[in-house]
Order: sequence, then structure tokens, then C-alpha cells
Amino acid sequence: MSRRPWVDFAKPECQPFLLEGGDHAVLLIHGFTGSIAHLRSLGDRLHQQGYTVRGFNLPGHATQMKDMGKCTWQDWLQAAKEEFVALKDQYARVSVAGLSMGGVLTLLLAEQMDVTAAIPISAPMAVQNKLMPFARYAAPFVPTVWWHGRPKDGPVKPDNPYDLGYPGFPTKSAAELNKLIGMARRNLHAVTCPLLVVQSHTDKTIAPESADTILAGVTSDKKGVLWLENAPHVCTITGDVERIAAAAGEVLRASV
Repeated sequence: MSRRPWVDFAKPECQPFLLEGGDHAVLLIHGFTGSIAHLRSLGDRLHQQGYTVRGFNLPGHATQMKDMGKCTWQDWLQAAKEEFVALKDQYARVSVAGLSMGGVLTLLLAEQMDVTAAIPISAPMAVQNKLMPFARYAAPFVPTVWWHGRPKDGPVKPDNPYDLGYPGFPTKSAAELNKLIGMARRNLHAVTCPLLVVQSHTDKTIAPESADTILAGVTSDKKGVLWLENAPHVCTITGDVERIAAAAGEVLRASV
């Protein structure tokens, strides 16, 4: 199978955004190797529901793949915290929704900050790739891991305008992701805010039990799961974004 193509991150879909709405703001955090383009459609739909929505690109992302290898888990977590604090200074309520590694960062913010509601989407508590747990040791021998190209008959078409991310990643960066996953998983009990976990039954990237692990670990009084049936890992660039936005809106409204 072919590799995914290189993309142009100067495209408008990849640019950070702030969509002004009401006094309840939602911070969107993209995933490992991705860009905020993966969450732009969700952001637009949440804005249509009356929320202020902020999307940004994590350090080392949406530039050049080599930049990712210069970043640590601390860089990614600190950037998410800074974005959250900036919104908290201006809006009465701030919720967080994140995809994949962004979902892990969402959980970490909910564990450590005053988050109104948390919506982790395709958030791994473990991964299916057997190399990932050993990335630190494999990096000198396998410096880069490449993503497979999208199948033409899959739910994400090769010309999807929001499918904008790196075609692979520096193997050593996976070790940084592993650290974030471990931190989030160890402290799930610290999550007390309303929570919606979104996961697909056909996600081939994360461990299938990830959603159940999150729900069992948090101490939120209000928590639930939205299961998707035929969506890939990056479910927010498929037709399922409508269901995700609707379910997210219900949780955000109930958190007030």
C-alpha cells in the first residue's frame, strides 16, 4: 500500500482559528501528526450551536515532519494548557474536545485544570501498533514510521480537504505520546467534570478497550460514550462529524 502524500499546510483549513460565540468556549486539540484541519468541521458545527470555538496547531505540527521530532510531551501539554488558560481569562466556561493524542491531552487538562466538560475522541489508552510501546528503543533502527495511504473505497476519500497531516512521524516522537498516555491513564480518577467519550468500533489505531478504560477510571457523575459503527480513527473528517457535534452539544449544554 502507498504512503500518504505530503500536504500543503498553508491551506486555510490548517490555520488556527477563533470563532466568536457565547460565553462558553470550547478548545479543540488535534492529534499526533495531524493538524487543526481534522477538527475544523466539528468546530464550525459547535460554533453554529452558539459556542465560542478555538482551534490551534500543537508544537511541531502543521510545519515540517522533522519539527515534530524536536518536541516533547511537555511541549504539547504546555501548549494545550496555555491555550486553555487564555480562554479561561476571557470566558466564564471552557470545555475541551480533542482527537486521538488531543483526546489524551483533553483528559490531562480535565485532570489538572478547571474544565467545564471534556470530550475525548478516539483517545488511546493503548495502541494497536506493536512498535509503539518500544518506540524509544526502535528509533535508532527505524527512524521514521509512515502512514498507509487512504483506500479509495474507504470512509475518508483521498481528496478529503480536511485530511491534512503528516504522512508519518519520527519514531522517537511515539515515545513522547506513550508518556502522555501513561500519565492520563494513571490519573483518570482526577476527572470529575461531565465527560463524553467518542470512539469507533472500527478504529484500527487505538486499543478497542480505550473508551471502557476511560469510563471506568473517571469519577465524573455525568459520563457517557458515543459509539460510531464504521468510522476510521480520524472520525471527525467523515460524515459522522454530524453525530459527534450533536452529542457534544448535548453534553456541553448539560454541563452548565
